[in-house]
Amino acid sequence: MAAGSEATTPVIVAAGAGGEEGEHVKPFKPEKAKEIIMSLQQPAIFCNMVFDWPARHWNAKYLSQVLHGKQIRFRMGMKSMSTVPQFETTCNYVEATLEEFLTWNCDQSSISGPFRDYDHSKFWAYADYKYFVSLFEDKTDIFQDVKWSDFGFPGRNGQESTLWIGSLGAHTPCHLDSYGCNLVFQVQGRKRWHLFPPEDTPFLYPTRIPYEESSVFSKINVVNPDLKRFPQFRKAQRHTVTLSPGQVLFVPRHWWHYVESIDPVTVSINSWIELEEDHLARVEEAITRMLVCALKTAENPQNTRAWLNPTEVEETSHAVNCCYLNAAVSAFFDRCRTSEVVEIQALRTDGEHMKKEELNVCNHMEVGQTGSQNLTTGTDKPEAASPFGPDLVPVAQRSEEPPSERGGIFGSDGKDFVDKDGEHFGKLHCAKRQQIMSNSENAIEEQIASNTTKAPSQTFISTDDLLDCLVNPQVTRMVAQLLIQGRSL
Repeated sequence: MAAGSEATTPVIVAAGAGGEEGEHVKPFKPEKAKEIIMSLQQPAIFCNMVFDWPARHWNAKYLSQVLHGKQIRFRMGMKSMSTVPQFETTCNYVEATLEEFLTWNCDQSSISGPFRDYDHSKFWAYADYKYFVSLFEDKTDIFQDVKWSDFGFPGRNGQESTLWIGSLGAHTPCHLDSYGCNLVFQVQGRKRWHLFPPEDTPFLYPTRIPYEESSVFSKINVVNPDLKRFPQFRKAQRHTVTLSPGQVLFVPRHWWHYVESIDPVTVSINSWIELEEDHLARVEEAITRMLVCALKTAENPQNTRAWLNPTEVEETSHAVNCCYLNAAVSAFFDRCRTSEVVEIQALRTDGEHMKKEELNVCNHMEVGQTGSQNLTTGTDKPEAASPFGPDLVPVAQRSEEPPSERGGIFGSDGKDFVDKDGEHFGKLHCAKRQQIMSNSENAIEEQIASNTTKAPSQTFISTDDLLDCLVNPQVTRMVAQLLIQGRSL
C-alpha cells in the first residue's frame, strides 16, 4: 500500500477497536458531528461513535434469527477479473433466507437449495439496498437499534436506513449518488472502498446505462481498468480505505465509490443524508429519466431489462415521466419560496459564470460541482482548524497501486494501470468517434443486437453513445438551470 495509506489504516483500526474499552465518552457531540458532516468535502472515518448502538452486534447470524424464514433477494456475481463492470443488469438473482445464504457461504449447500446453481468458489452473493422499512416491516421496534441522532440528525434511525449483507467479493460497481451525502456503519467484516472526488467525473467516463434514478455509473471497472479504451482514467485521484467493524465512513456529496467485501461475510448499514442541493438534483434526474426512457424504449420496447436497473420498478412511460419532471420543478420552486437562500439568484449567477467560462463538454473542462473547490472545507470562508484527529481520520489518496492488490481481491492480469502523468485532460473519448458513414439498416440492427460488453465501433454511434453525451452530469445540470431560469422569469 502507498505510504499515505500505510500511515492511515492502523490508526483507524486502533481507534475503532478501543471504543468499547475506553471511557464510553463519544469524541463528538451530535451538534459537532453534524457540523463536520455538513461542511467536510473529503471522505473521513468516524471512530468511537457507535460503541453503544444495539446494531453494533447485528452480525449475519443474529439477523438470520431476527429474519427467520424471510425471503431476501441476493444478487449473484462472478469472482472474476474482467475489465467490464458487473452491473446489476448483467447479474443473476436468487430468493433465499439468510440461513440458506450462510449455509451456502460455508460451502455446505445441498443441491436442493436456492443457491444450487452457484458454485461458492466461483460466485459471490449480495443482499444490497435492503431498506429497513421493507425488511423489518413487522418488527419496527428494531429501527431504534440504529441511532443516527448521535451524528446530529434527531429522530433519524433505522427507518431511514438500508442494510447490506454480502460474501467475499461482493461489490457495488463504481458510481456516484445524485442525492445527499452518505454515512456508512460497518457492522461485520471489512469492506474496501475506492473513492474519487467529484472533479474526477470526466476521468470516470460517466454513463446512465444501466439507468437507475440517483445513480451515475462509471463505464470503468476501477480495480481492473481497460486503459486502452479509457485512457483518461490515469488522471483520476483514487482514495482508498478499508472500513472495519465499529467505524462509520462519511462519503461527501458526489464522490464516486466502488465498494467490495474482503471478508467471508460483511454487514453494513447506511443512511443517505438529504442536502439543500438535492432540490436541483431532482430536476436533473427527472430530465435524465425522460431522455433515457424515451430513447431506450424507442430502440427496443420489449427489452427494458437490458438497460433498466432491477431496482427501478416504477412505470417508465413518457406521460409518467412528464409528471415526474413537473413535480420536481414545482418542488424546487416551493422550496425556493420557503427557503432563506435565494436559490434562483444563485442559479443565475452560476449560469453567468458558466457562460463566461464557455463551458465545453467535449473538452471536459472542470465539472461545476457545488463545494468542490476545497477538499477539506469546501467553502470560501476563512479556513477553520482541522477537525481531524484519532477519532476522525481522513481517507488518504493513494498515489500508487500495491502489487498485492492490483486488480482487486481475485488477482489481475498483471497490468500496471496507475500512471503518474500530470498533463491536462484531453478530448472526450466519445468525441474521437467518426460520423456514421453508412445508413444501412442491417448494420444498425447488428450493432444494437451485439454484445454491449464489447468495445464500440469507431464508425458507429449507438443510442447509448448519444445518451452518454445528452445525460452527462454537466449537461443535465445546465439544462436544469436553463429550465428553472425560464420558469422564474
